[in-house]
Amino acid sequence: MVLSEISSKEFRDMVRIASHRMSKNVQFVNDLNVFPVPDGDTGTNMNLTMESGAKAVSENASSSVGDLTESLAKGMLMGARGNSGVITSQLFRGFYKATQGKTTLNAQELANAFSNGVATAYKAVMKPVEGTILTVARVGAQAGANKANETDDVEEVMQAIVEGAKEALKSTPDLLPVLKQVGVVDSGGQGLVFIYEGFLEGLLGENIDDKYVPDADDMNSLINATHHQAVQGQLATSDIANGYCTEIMVDLKADVPNKKPFDLEEFRSYLSELGDSLLAVSDGEIAKVHVHTEYPGKVFLYGSQFGQLGKIKIDNMRIQHETIVDNEQEQQESVDFAVIAVASGNGVRKLFESEGVNRIISGGQTMNPSTQDIMDAITKSGAKQAIILPNNGNIIMSAKQAAEVAEIPVGIVPSKTIQQGLTAMLAFNPEASVDANVEAMTDELGSVKSGEVTRATRDTEINGVEIHKGNFIGIVEGTIVVDDVDPIVATVAMIEKMLDEDSEIVTVMYGSDATEEEAQAVVDRLEAAHEDDDCEFEIYDGGQPVYNFLISVE
Repeated sequence: MVLSEISSKEFRDMVRIASHRMSKNVQFVNDLNVFPVPDGDTGTNMNLTMESGAKAVSENASSSVGDLTESLAKGMLMGARGNSGVITSQLFRGFYKATQGKTTLNAQELANAFSNGVATAYKAVMKPVEGTILTVARVGAQAGANKANETDDVEEVMQAIVEGAKEALKSTPDLLPVLKQVGVVDSGGQGLVFIYEGFLEGLLGENIDDKYVPDADDMNSLINATHHQAVQGQLATSDIANGYCTEIMVDLKADVPNKKPFDLEEFRSYLSELGDSLLAVSDGEIAKVHVHTEYPGKVFLYGSQFGQLGKIKIDNMRIQHETIVDNEQEQQESVDFAVIAVASGNGVRKLFESEGVNRIISGGQTMNPSTQDIMDAITKSGAKQAIILPNNGNIIMSAKQAAEVAEIPVGIVPSKTIQQGLTAMLAFNPEASVDANVEAMTDELGSVKSGEVTRATRDTEINGVEIHKGNFIGIVEGTIVVDDVDPIVATVAMIEKMLDEDSEIVTVMYGSDATEEEAQAVVDRLEAAHEDDDCEFEIYDGGQPVYNFLISVE
């Protein structure tokens, strides 16, 4: 039987199941990230973006598909996180533009909507790269357009879009050598395929396992009680030892590779070592977990040994707490010109504040703030104009989207690291215009070299460097240059590669997983090796997560 059009009912099902399918596969998408560092958040970002759009659709009672696509686009725009989330939101912004005012969608209109989404997304990216989510979207849309010339059946068109997207996904390693080198497909493209597959399932009316649907009211009440115990109103953000509120559901009936037998007490015992405020329950078929931890990835990996992960959820309680503190500060002095920076770690925050930053958005690697988060910071600043320092390449697009919808002039300085952001602040002039400041501060970005040291999350080889899971890797301007079992050795070796005859100041910021003694050991070795050089070394307690050391060389 031919389905000639999509009504509001079918579209609601498409969005709901697409969001559900994306949420089931968050960790799978995260694991596809190429770099073996703890920044595998593509799946998390796409899921949060899709969830925001799905929520907006569920709250719209209209019987017009055009109205629902508008809600989807707006919800995804405000919930967009990271480059993958922003690009996904742009795909559906274009989708909405092609469907506004339409009560239903026929096959040709559906194909046109996907094609318009691709055109909008490509325009949003300054330098589109093939072999990414853009390729998957483009080839999928083209397949749908071709099928729409042959049939009036919307199901066949959606099927063609899914098959085209899958074929494009398979080709991404051939278009991006780094993907082939590591042996994975593009993570954002894979996430988009999951969303498109959910659209198809919703259109076909296929049933999904309701056990994955998060409706555990009893669990929620326990979680709320636990939060009241764990985070007191007077607690300082820096005192939150385990910052990520992590929840998972595990389908214990599902088959997974190397599946282990499930024992609830053993399950609880292991998870209790990863954090606090643990709640773990099971009815023999589904296990539900809530825990406050610094290592949500370990919770996911452990749970996945016993079955298929269903709902997963991560909340950064440090961000939540800082938001509460901000909201309690009712009498805030408005400023004419606000500088807003994204950063994590008390020491890093203090450095930015000492350089004149008015407001800090907690976030960065592994937890990208959404467009809405950045918008809220702009609004709360009370300023007449603002500058944003994203300090992470994966946040720049969200910042640009926030600037586009802000009611005041907002400029973006495209800082990709904390080190660049701090250096850019040296050129900030509160008496100058937004455009003049953006130009001057952007010019400063090239005057600093940025290095980071963290632990590798997988075994691989990139750019001739053999990387071992658990070792410490040094990353200079986005390129892994060092791997070593010792953090001090790795850091010294990385800094040596950053130094040249013009280097004058080396700044070492140690994070929450490092110590001042380790930082001093790094500096001692470098000073001994460069005692005849005119180079100064400075040490700061950054307190940043993820990275043992952040290094700047100027």
